[in-house]
Formats: sequence, structure tokens, C-alpha cells
Amino acid sequence: MKKILIICMGACVAFSFSSCKSSESAYKKAYEKAKATETVVAQEPQVTVTTPVVEQEPTAQVVDNYDNVNVRQEKLNVLDGEGLKEFSVVVGSFGLKANAESLMNRLRNSGYAAQLTYNADRNMYRVVASTFATKGEAVSSRDALRSQFADAWLLYNAR
Repeated sequence: MKKILIICMGACVAFSFSSCKSSESAYKKAYEKAKATETVVAQEPQVTVTTPVVEQEPTAQVVDNYDNVNVRQEKLNVLDGEGLKEFSVVVGSFGLKANAESLMNRLRNSGYAAQLTYNADRNMYRVVASTFATKGEAVSSRDALRSQFADAWLLYNAR
């Protein structure tokens, strides 16, 4: 039984190797076809087209679209600070008040009018670096703060 199995496997291997051979004529045909297209391309004259460059002044001025900026809406109570305007830049959210106070003091030492707020719904302390009446000012401030606080985000104070 083993002999028959080995002989059949050998025959299968021999058959698979012999059937996969590429013929020399196929290679010769492909080579001749490539040579023919190469000579046709070489015989065509090359034409260089140049287009004059015309400088145009911009027709529209690009204006930042602050409508597409994400803003969270939360109800906050100010624990330490002057009070929030409509839009604020939050640079830290903490479950522990001591951690939030530490960041707030660090911001104040850096010259920011940082405030400490509390979101009772989520039981989170938010550290607000700056607060503004308009969304555009808040976006600009957030973008500037992201060099130090990569996770800075905008908050709309839902009073």
C-alpha cells in the first residue's frame, strides 16, 4: 500500500513539474512584440508643448469657518475664578479636586486667568484656561494652547 502511494505521489510531482514549463517560442514572441513597439516609439518625433504661466490674483478671500469646530455643552459651577463667558477653553478634566487645583495654579503662575469649575452631572472638575464671548476667539485660544495641552477642547457654558 505504501509503495503505491509513494509511486502515485512521485508521478504527480513529475507531472506538475513537466506541465509548468514555459515554451521558448512564447518568450521569443513576447520579445519580438516588445522590440516592435520600441522601434515605433523611437520613430515618432517628440513634441514639447509649453504653456505660458499666467499669474492670477486670488478671486476670493479665505475666511476661517468656526461653525465646523466641535463644542461641548455642559452645565458648570465656578468654584474658583471670575466667572465663565459663553465659550471656554478647557485644558484639564479631573475626578480629584486636588489635581484640578494643581493645574489651575500652574496656569495662573504662567499668566493665564485659569478657573476651576465643577460638572455635577459627570462628577468632574474642569480647568478652564480662558473664556470668551465669541467662538472665534475661543478657537484661536484653544489652537494656541494645544502646543502645551494637546487635549484642549471648547466648552459652551449652558447656564
